[in-house]
Amino acid sequence: MLYYAVVFLVIALIAAALGFGGIAGASAGIAQILFFLFLLFFVVAVIVNFARR
Repeated sequence: MLYYAVVFLVIALIAAALGFGGIAGASAGIAQILFFLFLLFFVVAVIVNFARR
């Protein structure tokens, strides 16, 4: 999932550099959502790992 967040971030940066505002905004939004989902899953995994011990 982190891979997809990075891919959409790169797409957003390239689109922003070329001046495609709509595509850059959409890609940046998707990358941001995927990043926060990844972060949430990471925090849950850390909490579950500590709870098992």
